[in-house]
Amino acid sequence: MQSSNDVSAKLNKPVLKEGSTGDAVKELQQLLKKHNTYTGAIDGEFGPATKKGVIAFQHRVFLKEDGIVTDSTWRALFKGAPVDMPILKKGSKGDLVKTVQNILKSSKDYNGAIDGEFGSKLEHAVKDLQERTKLPHDGIVEDRTWFELSKIAH
Repeated sequence: MQSSNDVSAKLNKPVLKEGSTGDAVKELQQLLKKHNTYTGAIDGEFGPATKKGVIAFQHRVFLKEDGIVTDSTWRALFKGAPVDMPILKKGSKGDLVKTVQNILKSSKDYNGAIDGEFGSKLEHAVKDLQERTKLPHDGIVEDRTWFELSKIAH
């Protein structure tokens, strides 16, 4: 039995996009305000400002930046953190590794190449971030480290 605060469970929230209206949009706008990505009115009208707020939030938590609020965006809004992110560690490759490299370069933790290869320099940079944020510093990017990365402007 899943607890009601288990954000990995599906939320049963409607898909919202520009043009949507109603109480679910008001709830969305309140959540976006809470996460400082929306400054408009809580009016239940999903217009351009709400879409811009959704995209800014999606960017922060590493979701597809399309302005459409699907289950993963709802879950991230309620959690206040990235959801469904893979574990990255030394030897990992790909675009998400580039994302981590770029964020840690912007925070001056990483000075290596942005090449999508999770090597020793990136592992060291992740450990530095983890130590600074009071996480176990194992150099592995998992949920808590993704959350800390999402707090760094990127």
